[in-house]
Amino acid sequence: MPTLQASQIKTAAVLGAGTMGHGIAQVLAQSGIEVRLYDIAASAVEKGLSGIRANLEKGVAKGKVTAADRDAALARLSGTTKLDEAIALVQCVIEAVPEKLELKQKLFAELGAKLGADVLLATNTSSLPISRIASVTPGAERVVGMHFFNPVHIMSLIEVVVTERSSEIAVATAVGLGRRMGKEPIVVQDSPGFASSRLGVLLGLEAIRMLESGVASAEDIDKAMTLGYGHPMGPLRLTDLVGLDVRLSIADYLAKEFGERFTAPLLMREMVQRGELGKKSGKGFYEWKE
Repeated sequence: MPTLQASQIKTAAVLGAGTMGHGIAQVLAQSGIEVRLYDIAASAVEKGLSGIRANLEKGVAKGKVTAADRDAALARLSGTTKLDEAIALVQCVIEAVPEKLELKQKLFAELGAKLGADVLLATNTSSLPISRIASVTPGAERVVGMHFFNPVHIMSLIEVVVTERSSEIAVATAVGLGRRMGKEPIVVQDSPGFASSRLGVLLGLEAIRMLESGVASAEDIDKAMTLGYGHPMGPLRLTDLVGLDVRLSIADYLAKEFGERFTAPLLMREMVQRGELGKKSGKGFYEWKE
């Protein structure tokens, strides 16, 4: 099991260079950790690194990041398409590959076999059961969930998800690492949807049903929550940001676990079938332009 304190982590690997993966890599690098960003395609790695550079440049332009801190963070980052190269001599691995249980299980089985028992293994899944990912991992006591929120470099919350087999040391290391990254950790048990996805997806689905039945426009439904309840972003805009396909996948999983209250509206399925996935496709409940 992990023996290092979070403050002693010097090198980490982030597996998956997509929106969440490169965001996690950025924040790790900004916290003083050498980071290797891995993906199976070189184009994905380069896109992820470019996204980090763009985020840091925006931070400098807004006065939130100094030029020196930007350069230092970029110097700690590297990218690779070779898994063994990414995980060599790391103290921590955070996985952020697509939300497919079989894919994550295959990866964690390999990580568990290749890495020493003192390496923390974390998955960024937003809804899949951590216990099933850990079940195929040699040294399952060092496996936890570290669920970040998009955009990672801005959102302060991180869920540390604990299985029955997660050691106290692994949990403490994950919590400490979250704080080192400038996040506010909450610790939740490994239950479907954890705390955030279970609540957030349910609110998003009801907002879609309201739009579908003509209760109000997308803009006004969102305003009801931002102005009436103080939410920083409305549920429909947030669904666009996360991705309708991602949220549909989570909803379908939660519907199997909890029943019809998580059944996705027909409008959501039709939009996904049309490729209207939100910000990443340029169109969802809103029009998105670069």
